[in-house]
Amino acid sequence: MVLVDLFTPWLKPVKAKLTTVSIPFYWVTNLPARLGEWGQDNLVSRDDLLRENASLKQQVMILERKLQGLASVTTDNVRLRELMNSADMVAEQVLVAQLIGVSPDPLVHKVIVDKGSRDDVYVGQPLLDAFGLMGQVVEVGPYVSQVLLITDSTHALPVEINRNGLRAVVEGVGDLEQLALRHVSNTMDVQEGDLVISSGLGGRFPRGYPVGVVKKVERNPGKPFADVFVEPRAHLNRTRHVLLVFRDDSLATEVEALEQ
Repeated sequence: MVLVDLFTPWLKPVKAKLTTVSIPFYWVTNLPARLGEWGQDNLVSRDDLLRENASLKQQVMILERKLQGLASVTTDNVRLRELMNSADMVAEQVLVAQLIGVSPDPLVHKVIVDKGSRDDVYVGQPLLDAFGLMGQVVEVGPYVSQVLLITDSTHALPVEINRNGLRAVVEGVGDLEQLALRHVSNTMDVQEGDLVISSGLGGRFPRGYPVGVVKKVERNPGKPFADVFVEPRAHLNRTRHVLLVFRDDSLATEVEALEQ
C-alpha cells in the first residue's frame, strides 16, 4: 500500500474518505471500554459522596454536642456569678460546694454536697444558694455531706417578717415549693408579699438571710392561728452550686456554752 501511495498519488483522496468512513467503526469498537470507564468514574464519585456525607453528619453531631456543652457552661457561669455576688453580701466565711446527689425518697428532702470534714464542714452548718437559705448539714463524711432542706417535714427554722420584725417559726411540709409559718395568730400583722428572713435565734442560722415570701394568708375566725404559706426563695429543685456558711467563732462559743 505504501508503494502504491508512492507511485499513485491519485489514490490519496480515496484513502482519506475510507479513513473518515471507518471512524464510527472505531468508536463503536471502543464503546464498551468507554462505558466501563464512565461507570467506574460514577461509582467512585458516588462512594466518595456517601463517605463525605457520613463524615459531614459526624461533624455536625460533634458541633451540636459542643454547642450544647457551651450552653451548659454559659448557664453555669451565670449561676456562679449570681452565687459569688451572694457570697459578697454574706459577712461570714463561705465555701462553694456542688450538689452531687438527691434523696430518692420523695418524702425525704435531703441532698448531698461534695464537701466534707476535710473541708471543715460541720453538722448544723447552713447551706444557701444565690437566692436564699436551703437547709443545714445533718451528716458529715470525709469528702461529702448530707444536707436537710428547709422544706423537709422534720425541719423548723426561727424566722421573722422583714417588714415589721414579727418573729415566728417556719416549718417544712414536704413540698419543695411551699413552707408553713406556724403559730401566727389571726391578729398578727402578716401580709402576702412579706419577705421572711432568718431571725438568728438559736444560733444555728445567721440572721437576715432570705427564707421565703408569704404567698397566702388564710384567717379563720374559728381557729386561733392563721394558715400562712411561704414560697421558698432558694431554688431548691434546680440549684447546683451552693454556699456553705461558717458561723462566727465567738457566736459558736456562746451557743455551745448555752447548750451545756
